[in-house]
Amino acid sequence: MRSVKFDEAETYEPEEGWARRALAGSYQFTFEWFEKPAGHSSPMHDHENEQVCLCLSGELTVHTEEESVTLEQYDSVKLDSWESHRVENTTEERAVGLDVFAPGRSFDFWTDRE
Repeated sequence: MRSVKFDEAETYEPEEGWARRALAGSYQFTFEWFEKPAGHSSPMHDHENEQVCLCLSGELTVHTEEESVTLEQYDSVKLDSWESHRVENTTEERAVGLDVFAPGRSFDFWTDRE
C-alpha cells in the first residue's frame, strides 16, 4: 500500500493560480488534482495517455478540435490518446478537478515542454 497525504503530495504550478498535485498512482495510471483560476485555459495539447477529467467544483469546459463540453460538479469526460484538447475555466470562480491518466505520467510532461 502507498498512501499520499494531500498536503504532502508533489505539486506543480504551470502558471500562477493553476496548481496541480500528484496523488497516489503507478506506471499504469496516475491521479492529478488541479485547481484552475477564473478565466484560465491550458494550452491546446495532446499526449500518449488516455485521460479522464472529472469536475469536482465549479465549471470546466473541455475543448477538442472537434467539439466542446462543459462539465459541472461530478461530470466527467474521457479523452483518447493523442486527442488534442485544452481545459478552460470560463467562469469568475475557481474550478477544481481531478485528472486520471493511463498509462501514468509525471509532471515531466509539462516541465519538459518547449
